[in-house]
Amino acid sequence: VQLQASGGGLVQPGGSLRLSCTASRNIFMFNTMSWYRQHVGKQREFVAIITSSGTTNYVDSVKGRFTISRDRAKNTVYLQMNSLKPEDTAVYYCKGWSGGQEYWGQGTLVTVSS
Repeated sequence: VQLQASGGGLVQPGGSLRLSCTASRNIFMFNTMSWYRQHVGKQREFVAIITSSGTTNYVDSVKGRFTISRDRAKNTVYLQMNSLKPEDTAVYYCKGWSGGQEYWGQGTLVTVSS
């Protein structure tokens, strides 16, 4: 199983980006799919999660600004990021969890700077 993350880039504060995570298999076979991020010199942290039933949850710092969603036909999970702040600058990773096993995509860099 492979996960391919994309969509990162440079954006000004207050701007928006949409990250994509495309799986090599049906995403509904994952119990959960989630996004994490890693700031320079820090540990990877949880950002958002969506369960197979569609329940979502977010870290407090992104609530109201980020939205996780999925497209079954495209085997893709998205992270829509609005009202971006410099502190959102990080490498973002997607993760799928299925049958007690984790699958990670490669990171995509998001830089929020003027």
